[in-house]
Amino acid sequence: MAKGLVISYRRGRRTMRTNQVIIEVPGVSNRKEAARLIGKKVLWITPGGKKLKGIITAPHGNRGRVRARFTKGVPGQMIGQKVEIL
Repeated sequence: MAKGLVISYRRGRRTMRTNQVIIEVPGVSNRKEAARLIGKKVLWITPGGKKLKGIITAPHGNRGRVRARFTKGVPGQMIGQKVEIL
């Protein structure tokens, strides 16, 4: 299991997609390495003990970050937290 850090929601200039987040994975430094993570599951456990599951859908940029999609919007307290990549 790898760990990742949630950087931000996926967003544009005027929109924010609260069901998609950008994750930085230690040891992944370029787009090619990030592309190998596509399809892997992401797990975040809330402070209350609830498990939120998502899936990595695409690389994000050229610095090794990835996008993950969850079924529902995730809370803002997820930003800056660690997630597990299964």
